[in-house]
Amino acid sequence: MSLSIQTNVASLESQNFIRINNNFQNNTIEQLSSGYRINSSGDDAAGLAVANQFAGTISTLTQGVLSANNAVNTLQIADGGISNISTILNRLQTLATESASSTFAGNRATVNNEYQGLLTEINRQASSINLNTGGTYNTNLVTYVGGGNTAANSQVSVNLTGTSNAVDSTALGISNTSVAGGGVGLGTATTGNQVLLSDTATSFLSGSNTQVLTFQVGTSTGDQQIAVTLNGGVSGLSGQGVVDALNNNTQLSAAGISASIGTDGKLQLAGTTAFSVVAAAASGGNAAVTALSNAVNTGNYNVTTTGFAALTANETLVFQTGTGSTTVNLTAANAGTTANAVSALNTQLSGTGIYAVVAPNTTDISLQSSSSFNINETTNGAGDPFGLTAPGAVAVNAPTAASSATGNAIAALAQLSTAINNLGLTQGIVGAGENKLNYAINLAQSQITNFSAAESGIKDADVAQEAANLTKAQVLQQASLAALAQANSAPQAVLSLLKG
Repeated sequence: MSLSIQTNVASLESQNFIRINNNFQNNTIEQLSSGYRINSSGDDAAGLAVANQFAGTISTLTQGVLSANNAVNTLQIADGGISNISTILNRLQTLATESASSTFAGNRATVNNEYQGLLTEINRQASSINLNTGGTYNTNLVTYVGGGNTAANSQVSVNLTGTSNAVDSTALGISNTSVAGGGVGLGTATTGNQVLLSDTATSFLSGSNTQVLTFQVGTSTGDQQIAVTLNGGVSGLSGQGVVDALNNNTQLSAAGISASIGTDGKLQLAGTTAFSVVAAAASGGNAAVTALSNAVNTGNYNVTTTGFAALTANETLVFQTGTGSTTVNLTAANAGTTANAVSALNTQLSGTGIYAVVAPNTTDISLQSSSSFNINETTNGAGDPFGLTAPGAVAVNAPTAASSATGNAIAALAQLSTAINNLGLTQGIVGAGENKLNYAINLAQSQITNFSAAESGIKDADVAQEAANLTKAQVLQQASLAALAQANSAPQAVLSLLKG
């Protein structure tokens, strides 16, 4: 290379390396100061894109863990409430068992007051934990935890949908239960029956004679007829044998109707179900019950129409219960016969706890409910074919406790047993949900750790390496400056060639 004064190439090269070394030192200081290897997209664009994906997943999982913990807390609150309702059900069983004993000498009305109060408390507590019918948590509870490859895999669901998973008294099937005395005593609440089943010296229906008792049982869409034939066989039935034959009938058991010998020694039938019953004449051999035209369940609130006739004009009835009012419209189209009228009543009264049953062998209709209700006849068909009164309030009979001492309590025990089983199923779903969420939290925490490690491997600076780089950068910077000084002084050598 020739000597030149105009262009100092060595100086220019030194300046370039000073710039490079200065950038190297600044970059090293930036990494050590921030702790990150990537401080701008220019440092590693591809790496930054991957690291940002990891960061987004970590944010989702972090919030998912918080949401899942909140869901666990919610389920634990529900679990505690269900446990408390279970304790109340145990108390209800105690009261029902107490009232179900015919030797109980206390006041069943007092026992029933406590019983009904506890039913109300179950409803309050179910509402407090939002597991009443239609409550906030009586649904499919979905918590988004994250970490899955699809939205569905990122969610944890606890399905508490439907009436079967609610824990109020209605959903548990005990809202209309009672432990008060009630039912119908054939001979006590009706007239004409003088047969004493307590007479141990008498055999009933001996010589293979029979007697038929026909029941009309209320359902949500109509009344079901159940005919029970008592057969005495050759030697006849004892009084307890008559009772056992009725209690062994599967249809009556399914309807919650039970039989017993009353304190007056005569046949008693009990249950919270709306029903009526007639007893046909026996074919011979000492009837179990004297022939009866009709008996209704006087253990319920009840009112019986007389002489129903096909409607030729509209009739409107307003039923008032503790939960609200229901208007029933009867027309010539839906109440042209007694059977149709009963069906129309039960369809429109569905969910109110009030049922209509036809009185066997008559055109009378009995309206019954285990809970108090009122009727107001606002529109009256021509000639009052429904057999109530002129438009206005209709008198409803209160339950007759003397009709049956133990029937309601025995029926309540069966329904409480079912309620306890149903409550256990709901509690099982809640408990399983808590476990599912805890497992999901454990996985999410593990994923947060692993994704954080992956992000760190891409973004974080290697401090030891960068500290060494800083020393290197400082030495190079000093060397570059020294070299620049030498390069700048080199052109002065040209002056020696010009000396004379």
